Amino acid sequence: MQTNMKMCEYDEFLNSPPKKTVRFGGKVAEVLMKYSKGETADFELLKHQLSDPDIKDAQIINWLHELRISVTSLTKDHEQLVNIVLKLPWLNRSKEVVEEYLAFLGNLVSAQTLYLRSCLKMVISHFVPARVIVKEDDVNISDSDDDDENIIANFTTCHRALQIIARYVPSTPRFLMPILGESFPYISKSTRTLECYVHNLLRITVYFPTLRLEILELVIEKLIKIDVSVPRHDIEDAEETAFQPNGAINSSAEEGLFNMDEDEDPEEKRTSIVDIDTMSHPDAERLDVLMLVLFAYNKDICYTNGSLDLNKTKDLYRDLLATFDKLILPTHGSCHVQFVMFHLCSFKLGLAEAFLEHLWKKLQNPNNPPIIRQTAASYIGSFLSRAKFIPVVTMKACLDLLVNWLHRYIDNQDAGSRAFCDVSFHGPFYAASQAVFYTLIFRHKQIVEGDLRKGLAYLQGLNLERIVMCQLNPLKICLPSVVNFFAAITRKYQLVFCYTIIERNNRQMIPIIRSSSGGDSVQASVNPLDSFFPYDPCVLKRCKKVIDPIYQIWEESNTEDLKGPQKHIKGATADEEDDFLKGETPHSDGGITPGSLEAHLRSPASSVGSPPVSFLRRPF
Repeated sequence: MQTNMKMCEYDEFLNSPPKKTVRFGGKVAEVLMKYSKGETADFELLKHQLSDPDIKDAQIINWLHELRISVTSLTKDHEQLVNIVLKLPWLNRSKEVVEEYLAFLGNLVSAQTLYLRSCLKMVISHFVPARVIVKEDDVNISDSDDDDENIIANFTTCHRALQIIARYVPSTPRFLMPILGESFPYISKSTRTLECYVHNLLRITVYFPTLRLEILELVIEKLIKIDVSVPRHDIEDAEETAFQPNGAINSSAEEGLFNMDEDEDPEEKRTSIVDIDTMSHPDAERLDVLMLVLFAYNKDICYTNGSLDLNKTKDLYRDLLATFDKLILPTHGSCHVQFVMFHLCSFKLGLAEAFLEHLWKKLQNPNNPPIIRQTAASYIGSFLSRAKFIPVVTMKACLDLLVNWLHRYIDNQDAGSRAFCDVSFHGPFYAASQAVFYTLIFRHKQIVEGDLRKGLAYLQGLNLERIVMCQLNPLKICLPSVVNFFAAITRKYQLVFCYTIIERNNRQMIPIIRSSSGGDSVQASVNPLDSFFPYDPCVLKRCKKVIDPIYQIWEESNTEDLKGPQKHIKGATADEEDDFLKGETPHSDGGITPGSLEAHLRSPASSVGSPPVSFLRRPF
């Protein structure tokens, strides 16, 4: 409603006469006429007056009014003049200046579309706070001179400008997207600059919904670059060595950080970085704030007056899923960006089920590259284990699909020539096996609680012994930490005895030959799958506050219960056991992979959400 009122005010302003003011050089129309005849003196004077840093509001209004009337004469020959006008300091001026400038932009692009790109670039340049240079001891210090209210008012005006331009040139969104990419600040810029720009990009999706997929791809691509540049252990090291003041998160941080309602009063909008704990690592700080913006965007788009809007949620899910497939799924080193899907899926069980079904199709499709299938399996295992909002019935349905697929895979290999342990041939099989083992490690207690007899019958029906004992030997390929915990659990419930196989595998570790300037060396690989668990614990402080309520952490009591049998495993040292307990994953051939279970945290085991009628079939 308020946006419509502003548009009405804008239309009324178009017909209002300008105020009179003292000026030199004649009317704009006369100056342009003389310029076309080769008389340039008045034209240069006009350019000089418009470039005056002390130009008054009344002068700007009069010049803009006359320029608006003469836009049909502003051809390519007058590009210098138009560029000067586009550089006018119009945002922090009176309401009359702002309205006149917006009217000029609308008239200019409608009469001279050759200036459309220049106008769009000018508006987009104001998507970050204006900065001033302060000199201290001959050193330049950059900082923003605006308070939050002025910044947000300016942002709102810029979005009005884009909508006015689009009103005159309907093809504006098509020309806008390349400019948004070109204007994206370097990821080394300040957190405040990046936060404001990303906020404004996402705000564009409200009135240009056709751009949402491309804008999400642009934002997430930039976030992934930050994510992969700062490994988890670097963030943890920085936090351990830095001074950490006590502080509490603002309870309204998620809801107040990003307000997508265009009808709200600008004074009620807040986009500044909330006063909460900051990250010691500068890149982690940037990533933390930007991820929080995405979380807030999810919530603002999907919820209306506190109620989930199913249609908007489904539309956003589809766009985020397409972005996930294109950018997140193929990226091995990301630790946090993938939580944007985790967060969205927590809104409704149907979303989580749809995400699992999508990953399941990726895994079982032989036409997909093996690495994508393996990564999909890692996502399934990590999502089932960590998402507190996944009920037991859904988790068991997923386990049934995975285990049945593993059994069929074994059936198909028994008579083949490749029925032996080989990662290059059977990577998806091993990744799916590890997903099953990992899920059982986390959620076995939920399967047997309530009705032990029924739970044990379900576990026995999975026929895990056949998977473990098959010639493909998944225990040899899966991470030792996962294997050891799985062995302890299956021994506890007397499902399968894994230790004989583990002992044999420990004597036959897979050798990896590494070449270097000092010659070849042979090392044993403990992570031949190059495994990682995408939803390992979030270490970003702000994001953690949002994720923790929907996140299942590793229970220390389980660790103590299951440590006993591992002590008798030959070849399994105390260091290897502690690696898993402390949240460390063995090094892969290509470097360090993200961590695994963390024993220093506690959380009650619970399953949130009502059971679906039929997993992977019920519409959300």
